Amino acid sequence: MKRSPFLLLALLLVLLAACTSAPDDEEGGPTLPPRPARPAGERWLPGPGLAWQWQLSGRLDPTVDVPVYDIDGFDHPASAVADLHRRGRKVICYLSTGAWEDFRPDADRFPKSLLGRGNGWEGERWLDIRRTDLLEPLMAERLDMCRDKGFDAVEPDNMDGYANRTGFPLTAGDQLRYNRLIARLARERGLSVGLKNDLDQIPELVGDFDFAVNEQCAEHDECAALSPFVRAGKAVFHVEYELPTREFCPATRALGLSSMLKKYDLGVWREPCP
Repeated sequence: MKRSPFLLLALLLVLLAACTSAPDDEEGGPTLPPRPARPAGERWLPGPGLAWQWQLSGRLDPTVDVPVYDIDGFDHPASAVADLHRRGRKVICYLSTGAWEDFRPDADRFPKSLLGRGNGWEGERWLDIRRTDLLEPLMAERLDMCRDKGFDAVEPDNMDGYANRTGFPLTAGDQLRYNRLIARLARERGLSVGLKNDLDQIPELVGDFDFAVNEQCAEHDECAALSPFVRAGKAVFHVEYELPTREFCPATRALGLSSMLKKYDLGVWREPCP
């Protein structure tokens, strides 16, 4: 039977559409492009004095009335980040970048040669940060995850291996190179980035990081070492575990730190400085 030219044209258009349609992902939906990096001028830059909540365990409580939340990047979906944004919060993505954790979904991708001594936490071992050829792509993928979930910033943890017994002969120079690598990878993705502890290297690194996160500087009489961040107009998010607030809050508030008391499990409970 002779086919109408209009029918042939319609069939041709259908075939072309099928060939050019986007591939489906494993769940049957269209494959979406990754979220683009924010322009450098749009990166969130937290200033001194911001109140914050740091919750790394337990069911997330999004109702704490503070402008900044710091939560685990792996444990929370994009919807949790979006919910915090709707509540007016900025959200920091917690990642361990200097230690391996056996409970993470990408743990099997780390070569055994990278794993050193335990860092004092169950299931965690220091990483050989000299091996940036192996670590850079792994950390880039983790930071991609933070960006794609919509986080505003990243808190890279265990960034002071050179000052600990890691099982590797790490030097201060090794640590500076690695910390700057992590900072660069974060900023390239439009994320602000915080320096975790590593007080001795603050003078060299304050320009590479957008804020600081510190544990127990008051207990160890080290809080003044964080002053370069405050002088640069950058937030210092600080917690104590052992001291009552009356013993550290007056001094840390005078220094411009964002201080609170937490329990070691970093659950919901917090006691901010009055």
